[in-house]
Amino acid sequence: MSDLLSKHSKPIAKGTPPLDRSDVLRLLEQAPGFELGSDGKSISKKYQFKNFYETMAFVNALAWIAHREDHHPDLEVGYNVCRVTYATHSIGGISDNDLICAAKVEALGRSA
Repeated sequence: MSDLLSKHSKPIAKGTPPLDRSDVLRLLEQAPGFELGSDGKSISKKYQFKNFYETMAFVNALAWIAHREDHHPDLEVGYNVCRVTYATHSIGGISDNDLICAAKVEALGRSA
């Protein structure tokens, strides 16, 4: 089991420094397919589906994860595609919460 899968998001105070690039890249190994954004301040992954129904089922399951973890991604949703992007806006970069949620969404994507 992924170490990130066993964790839960926690409130992060403003002023908390974002994770450094090396830590993000190491932890991304637990969320295969998520990539560091070109600005180094976000991570994202594009999921492909067979049809709209499967896409929306994934989005709804992802919404449950976001609600449970109290950490919400930016989503771009189309007929058979969903791009999931995480960033912790309050710290201007990537936090543990982003990686925890990415790992949980990736586990969801693998089970679909």
